[in-house]
Amino acid sequence: MEVKPGFIIEQVGKIEEMDRDFDLEFWQRQDSTARFSAVWELLVYYHSRKGINVDEFRLQRSVEEVQRQ
Repeated sequence: MEVKPGFIIEQVGKIEEMDRDFDLEFWQRQDSTARFSAVWELLVYYHSRKGINVDEFRLQRSVEEVQRQ
């Protein structure tokens, strides 16, 4: 994941006492490229852990043909 240069954000405390505000602020400051990159990294990691060949990893598409009578 690529973070904007000069951008530092941290939160200190107990996990059970933290809310989602920190995460929301962090991701809202990121551009769409950084968000997409993070999501793609998580998808590849998840599927590789499941034993799915990530070299063939792609978005699933459905194709349907509709004709007028």
